[in-house]
Amino acid sequence: MSPKTKATPTPTPTLAPVTRADIARYRENLQGEIDAVALYALLAEEEESQALKDFYRRMVEIEGVHEGVWRERLAAAGVDTSRMHPAWRARALMFVARHFGPQLVVPTIAEREASDQAMYDEQPEALDRMPGDERSHARLFRELAGGRGVEGGTIARIEGRHRGSGGNQLRAAVLGANDGLVSNLSLSMGVAGASGGGNAVLVAGFAGLLAGALSMAIGEWLSVQSARELYAHQVKVEREELLNVPDEEEEELTLIYQAKGLTAEQARLMSKSIVGGELGHAVDTLAREELGIDPDELGGSAWVAAATSFFLFALGAIVPVSPFIFASGLPAVVASIVVSAAALMLVGAAITIVTGSSVLRTGGRQVLLGMVAAAVTFGLGTLVGKAVG
Repeated sequence: MSPKTKATPTPTPTLAPVTRADIARYRENLQGEIDAVALYALLAEEEESQALKDFYRRMVEIEGVHEGVWRERLAAAGVDTSRMHPAWRARALMFVARHFGPQLVVPTIAEREASDQAMYDEQPEALDRMPGDERSHARLFRELAGGRGVEGGTIARIEGRHRGSGGNQLRAAVLGANDGLVSNLSLSMGVAGASGGGNAVLVAGFAGLLAGALSMAIGEWLSVQSARELYAHQVKVEREELLNVPDEEEEELTLIYQAKGLTAEQARLMSKSIVGGELGHAVDTLAREELGIDPDELGGSAWVAAATSFFLFALGAIVPVSPFIFASGLPAVVASIVVSAAALMLVGAAITIVTGSSVLRTGGRQVLLGMVAAAVTFGLGTLVGKAVG
């Protein structure tokens, strides 16, 4: 372009008049960005890794820009947004992250980012960069949740950092409590139908609580312990292969680094340096890169997993039994149904933290299914009770 030629400014796209549907969409967009900013800011505070702190702070900056776009749109439409704050789902995730660790909520965030990655593709009011930002965020959190690492220099210690949460522990916690609640509600109603709601329900309820919680705990212990033993064996095999056939291990590592984007020469030099260095470091690197295993964790503690499963199942199972501690007969049966329905509604609401679906629809579905199960067992218990009598 010659010095005398002036660049033609890019015309600003003309947007259609703002409708009520547009305002509702802007508010929904803004709420999502407010939630993201608050949640990422908390994760930046709670994370121990400086690299991850920096990552979350950068996410706050980007989402803050997005937030500003929708605040401006709403302000131009005459809508006051000063009273908009993080929604209850975001606050619930913040509570979990603050008290149980950021790694517990990362898979949930990854799922939400994945479902929202195309949210700005068809919105003309969004800045040009915003659709790309959302897709980038979905990819970053997918890698973070899977423990596979994130490309680029933003994060240095993601490899294996959150592997233990890849199966979404938050969802598992909610469903564990739900299992205890529904199974013991069904058991209690079955015995109540047969006995009229006497002390037999209390005995059966606590027996069901203990049996179910122990079964869950033992099953979880076996699962995690078996995985730990398998991982330990695989790491042992890697150590033996490093001692016996280091050239083959070096070649495998070279191919892995090439697949990650390094040139053949860079990958070869890095692999040679690792394999030819200290044995423990080489085993650690191969376990992470080739097997996807964190040698420091090996899938987590089997005892912690067992205790957690026991507690979560028992937490749900105690709900339908508790009224029979203080009452008996029909009043206890009615109270058990009422408190169980309330607990099922709470479980449904907790599930929406992960799924983002309607609280009323999901909670109502949980209540309906739980009540159907209770009605079926109550009816069967009544028939059996009459037959035995």
